[in-house]
Amino acid sequence: MDPGDPACDPASDPATRDPTGDPTAQSIPTGQDPLLFLQSLQMLWSTRELRQLREEAWRGFAALDDPLTSLLDMLDGSQGWRGRGPSLEAWVACELKRWLQTRPRPRPAQGSPGLKQLQARAVRVLAESPPSLVEPLVSIFQLQDADRSPLLAHIHRLHQEGRFKEAVVLGTKLQLQPDLDFETMSTPLLLQDKVHLVERYVDSLPDLQQRLLALLDSWCQPGFDIRVVARRYPQVTSVRLERLSPRELSRQVLHLLERYGLDPALCPNVITQQHLAALRYLCHKRLVERSLSQESWAEHVQGLVGQNQWLQEQLLQLLTAHNDAAVVARCVLDLSLPTEQLPATVATELNRLRLQEGTTEAPFEDREDDHYQLPIAREDIHFLASWEALSRHQEELLQPGQVVGMDLEWRPSFCAGGRPRASLMQVAVEGRVFLLDLPELLSPAGGPAPRAFSRLVSQLLSEPSVTKLGYGMAGDLRSLGASYPALAHAEKQLRGSLDLLQVHKQMRVVDMPAPGVDGARGPRGLSLLVQQVLGKPLDKTQQLSNWDRRPLGEGQLVYAATDAYCLLEVYWALCREPARFHLSGDLARSLRLGRSDRSRMQEPPRLQKALASPRQVPAEGVAIPEVRARAFRVVCDSMLQGLARSLRCLGVDVLVLGAGEDHRRAAEVARQEGRVILTSGLPYQKLRAQVGAGRCLSVDCSLRARQQAKAVLRHFNVRVTPADIFSRCQACNCDQYLKVSKDMMKQLVWLGSHPEGPSSTGDKTTQNEDERETGEPWDHPPRTHGALAPGPMQDGTEGTTLKGSAPEEAPGCGTYDPPCRWLEEADLRSRAPATLGNGTRLQLAGVPAGVLQRRALRHFYCCTGCGKVFWEGSHLGRVAAHFQEVLEGAPGSREPGQAPGPAGSSD
Repeated sequence: MDPGDPACDPASDPATRDPTGDPTAQSIPTGQDPLLFLQSLQMLWSTRELRQLREEAWRGFAALDDPLTSLLDMLDGSQGWRGRGPSLEAWVACELKRWLQTRPRPRPAQGSPGLKQLQARAVRVLAESPPSLVEPLVSIFQLQDADRSPLLAHIHRLHQEGRFKEAVVLGTKLQLQPDLDFETMSTPLLLQDKVHLVERYVDSLPDLQQRLLALLDSWCQPGFDIRVVARRYPQVTSVRLERLSPRELSRQVLHLLERYGLDPALCPNVITQQHLAALRYLCHKRLVERSLSQESWAEHVQGLVGQNQWLQEQLLQLLTAHNDAAVVARCVLDLSLPTEQLPATVATELNRLRLQEGTTEAPFEDREDDHYQLPIAREDIHFLASWEALSRHQEELLQPGQVVGMDLEWRPSFCAGGRPRASLMQVAVEGRVFLLDLPELLSPAGGPAPRAFSRLVSQLLSEPSVTKLGYGMAGDLRSLGASYPALAHAEKQLRGSLDLLQVHKQMRVVDMPAPGVDGARGPRGLSLLVQQVLGKPLDKTQQLSNWDRRPLGEGQLVYAATDAYCLLEVYWALCREPARFHLSGDLARSLRLGRSDRSRMQEPPRLQKALASPRQVPAEGVAIPEVRARAFRVVCDSMLQGLARSLRCLGVDVLVLGAGEDHRRAAEVARQEGRVILTSGLPYQKLRAQVGAGRCLSVDCSLRARQQAKAVLRHFNVRVTPADIFSRCQACNCDQYLKVSKDMMKQLVWLGSHPEGPSSTGDKTTQNEDERETGEPWDHPPRTHGALAPGPMQDGTEGTTLKGSAPEEAPGCGTYDPPCRWLEEADLRSRAPATLGNGTRLQLAGVPAGVLQRRALRHFYCCTGCGKVFWEGSHLGRVAAHFQEVLEGAPGSREPGQAPGPAGSSD
C-alpha cells in the first residue's frame, strides 16, 4: 500500500486499532509542536515506510494537546499539500480521522464557540484543498454543520473555475444540495456523461430526483438540440454528445424511473418517444411482416396514440409510407385518424370503405393453407378458469410417462414498468390442450383454490416421469414466478424437461435459412423450428394480442392451443427421424432424463455433432463461397452500433450510417464500395430491391450484438481466424496501427501531463479521481480491459527527451502481435500533446494508471485513425471465447473449409 493512498474509510484498512499495540501510548508526554511533529514524519514519508510511518503518526497524535487545532496549524504552516499530487499533510489528515474514530475523546460541543472557530479555519483551508483533503476535513471538523455561507461561496467559486466535479462532490459531502441550483450544478456533469455523480448528488432527495428526471426529459423533446446547452458551458471540454442522443437519454430516464420508483408522467417526452418506437414496431409487424392481426394492431395503437396530436401525425407518416392503400385506409378508419393530409389513393379507398355496410379484413389475414394447422378438434381445447373445472382433468395432466407441451402468454407491454404478468398457461397432452386462466386460478392470493392450483403445477413440474416440452422454458418459468409469488419456485422445481430451443441450436437443416437473419417476413424462433420440422411455420398474428381480455377471442384460443400442441408434434417428428436433423438415435431416451437443478435443466440432450453440410444453398444450387473476414465489407444502419463493434472486433470492414442519415445512403454506399447492407429497420424491402439479392440482410434486433454477429458471419459464410481479432479498431474502423514501446509510452504520457516541464517538487504524480471515472473512451466495453483495451494513466518518468520506440530486443506480446511498424520520434508532429504526422492526437488519457507497472507488458499499439491506445490483456481471450464457435482453428470450432451451420436464436 502506498502511503500516498488517501483512503479515509476505516473499513478500507484493517488497521483501525492503535498500530503501535502499546496500551500506554496515551501516557506519552503531551505538548509536542505540530510542525516539528510533521517534520519528524517527513523522512519516513520519503522512504514510503508505511507501517513505521503510521506507528509514529499515531504516537504523535496522542502527544498533541489538541489534535484538531494541531492539524490546522500543520496545514497553515506548510505548503506541500497545495499541489495536485499526494502529500504528507493529506495523509496525516486521513490518519487523524481514523485515529479519532478508534479513540473516542472529548470534542468541542456542537455549536460551541470553540468548534465554530475551528470550522471557520477549516473552511479557509478547504477553499485551497485538493480533493484528497476534502473528506477528512469534512469529517474531522463536522463541516456539514458549519456556517453554510463560506461553504456555498467556495462551491460557487469552484463551479465558476470550471471545476464542476469538485463542486458537486463537495456539495454532496456537505449536504448543501437544497441551497444550490440543481440545474446549474448538474448540467456540466451530464454533458460529460458523469450521470453517476449526479445520481449520488440527488440520492435520498426525492425532490431533486424528480428534477433530474424532468431535466433529462426536457432534452428528449422533439427538435431539441443538446449543442445549445453545451454552448452555455464553454469550460466543459469533453462533451459526450454521442451519449446525449434522445435514444440514450431515454434509456437513462427509464432506468432512473425504475430505480427511484417515480411516476412515468414526470417524463412525458420520453414516454412519447417510447410510444413512437412502439408504433414503428407495430407498423412493421402489421404492414411489413404481416404477423399481427388488424384487431390487435388497432387496439395497441389506439392505446399508444390516444389524443396525442403529434403521435397521430407520426402514425400517419408511418402508414402513408406503405404502398398498400387498402390496408392504410383500413387502419385510418379503425383508428378515426385525421384525413386532411392523406394521399389521394388512400382517401379514395377510405371513402369506399365508409360506403360499405360491412368491411372485411385485408386479404393477407386469411392464410390458413400457408401455416401449421392444429390437428385436434375445437372441442378438445379446454379453457379452465376455476379449480372445480381444472380438478376434473387433474389425473389426465399428471399421468406418468406422458409428454406434455407447455407455454405461457401475457399481454404485450410497450411502455415503462417491466414485463406484465402472465395471463395464460397452456398445457398440451396427446389429443387435448388445456388453457389455464392464471389470474382467475390464482386469486384471491392465499385462498384454498389458489393453493390447490399451485400444488398441481408443482406436481406437474417436479414429476420426472412426465417429459415437459418448452421453447425458452427457463424464461417462461421465471416470468411465471415473477407474476405470482405462489409459483416463485417453479423454475427450481422443474424435473424431466426438454427445452426445444436448445435442440433447435443443434439442428442442421439443408435449404433452410439461418434463424434470426432471414428476410423481413421470414419466420423465426419456434415458428421457424415448426417450419423446419413439420413443413409450415406458425401463424403468429395473435401473438401480440391482448391476453388479459376476457373472454378471449376464438382466434386467440386456437393460437394458444397451437403454440403448445406444436411442441408435441415437433418432438415426435424428431424422435421418429433424428438422422434427418443429425440428432442422436437415442434422442427419445435421453430426453426423458430428469434434471435435478437449473443448470442441468438448461443442458441440451445428448446430440450427435452436426455433419458437414452447406448452411445455405442459393437458387442455382451452388453453395455460398467462403469469404475472409478482412475482405468482408458491410454498411450498417445507426440502430446496429453494437453489431458494428462486434464485427469490427473480428476484422470485418464496417461502415455505420450516422443517426441522421437516410437509409438510401446505405444503398448508395453499398453500390459504390461493394458492401453488404445490414439493416434492422422498415426499409429492408426497398434496400434489397436497390442492391440485388444476397446484398441486403434484415438483422433480428431481439438478439444481442454477439448473437447478431455470429448469425451474420454464418449467413455469409465468413471465415474468421484468431489473427483477425482486433485487426481493426472498433471505434473508427481503421486497420493501421503503430507499435509503441513501454518506455516511449511513459515519456509521452508524462509529457502530456506535464506540458510545463519537469516537476520541481519531486512528488510522483498519481491518477486523480476524475481521470479514473472519465478515462473510458469506448461505448460498451467491460471496465477491466484486456487486449486492445484503451484506457488513463499518468507516470512520473523524468526527462523530456523522446527516444526511439523500438527497444533493443523486440518484446513479445503473447498471442497478439499484428504486423505493424514501431512508432518513432519522426512520426510525431508534436510531443505534448502527442500528435501523429497525419494530425491524429494520441488519446493518452485512456490508459489506466497501473498498466505501465505490469512487468509482462512490453509495448502498446495506437490507432492511426483516431489515436486510441491499446494493449494486450484478458480482453483478447474473452473475445476468442465468445466467438469460439465461428473462429477457424479454435478449439471446438468448425474445421477449416467447412461451412458453418445455421446460427441459433440465442446464446
